[in-house]
Amino acid sequence: MLNKEYPLHDMNTVFELMSSTIEAGGTDEKARDELLFLNHLFAALPPQAVEYGMMFLHGERKFPDNVKEILPLFIRLVNLAEYCEKVDRLREIPSNMSVQEALDRKEMMDSLDEHEKSFCKPLLGFQFNGRAPEAKKEEKAEENEEETDGGRLLLMNSQAAVFVCPDPYKTSIFYETKLGFKASHLDDESMPHIRLTRDNIAIVLVQGTGDNARPLRKFGIKYDMYIYCSEPFLLQNELSGADVKIIESLPDAREAMQMKFNRQFVFEDCDGRHICVSQSLESLAGN
Repeated sequence: MLNKEYPLHDMNTVFELMSSTIEAGGTDEKARDELLFLNHLFAALPPQAVEYGMMFLHGERKFPDNVKEILPLFIRLVNLAEYCEKVDRLREIPSNMSVQEALDRKEMMDSLDEHEKSFCKPLLGFQFNGRAPEAKKEEKAEENEEETDGGRLLLMNSQAAVFVCPDPYKTSIFYETKLGFKASHLDDESMPHIRLTRDNIAIVLVQGTGDNARPLRKFGIKYDMYIYCSEPFLLQNELSGADVKIIESLPDAREAMQMKFNRQFVFEDCDGRHICVSQSLESLAGN
């Protein structure tokens, strides 16, 4: 049974609360992998399904039939949440314990083994591979297929930020090896450049020096680029693990529960640009 107060609609904060417990130590070595595994699976769900997960966390058990197939994910979430709550309580060692309190404490310690049995076990057809479950890629639409929105032809299909770099190749390698982007070297256009892509983000790198290549904060503009992200917690952990310099970390999970604005973190690239990653407004609106 869960005893901690959790937010009603912000799954990111739930995972950060559990992460703070795991980072404090004293948990099974697979606990953090289990957290990342579940976090990745929730990140692949539509907003309404995540909302059902939040409802399950708060005790709701009546759901539409089409939700039943993902109930095992909700059960694993509660299992990990209960585990983290017990670890937190066991850290608080009273100066004096009655016999019954000592017995209750031992029973709680013994119960941790049951929670740990499911850590990183296959779930919903996914297997934890040491980093994250592999999501099935949706079939790409044919290139010549016209995109529409309610019958209206979409003339603007995508966009890309332009970064002026003293050494585009060096910058490209940083974004490929540290940030997970893929690079396309395009020299056959009127403006030779390197195009970086990841998920729905595209960046164009061009050669340049002087003020053109300086970070925008040198001119009083705080960030060089905004990236809106549905799971900033996952992305911050990924970049930290790749030794990317984090300038401003996500706020503490408990502090975030009281915030009235988007949660965000800021990282620095190899050219000194500060890039802000802000929680997607769409992801919150869907919860």
